[in-house]
Amino acid sequence: QVQVVESGGGLVQAGGSLRLSCAASGGDFSINTMGWYRQAPGKQRDMVATITRGHTTNYADSVKDRFFISRDNTKNTVYLQMNSLKPEDTAVYYCNARSGYPEFTNYWGQGTQVTVSS
Repeated sequence: QVQVVESGGGLVQAGGSLRLSCAASGGDFSINTMGWYRQAPGKQRDMVATITRGHTTNYADSVKDRFFISRDNTKNTVYLQMNSLKPEDTAVYYCNARSGYPEFTNYWGQGTQVTVSS
């Protein structure tokens, strides 16, 4: 079983920056894609950014050129650098880790709150 633990959320003023971290540990299979998703009150959970083991990245249009995802494969850790934050970025941010062959299972962290004040 893989454990996923996020850290780094908090309260920041609009225009500020925050860095989220997430570590995946345990399990019997390698971790392939890792990513960040977010869910605002009353809304569905949406993809923010993902990154493969080969460091190929994908971003939601709303965060391109403001958020940057990176990972350390040796530590199964993924980071999300969030710059130029806006009030609409306020949400609970969830880390996702997807295990590889033959399991192919999504594991989720407990979420970390990010609040951007105007």
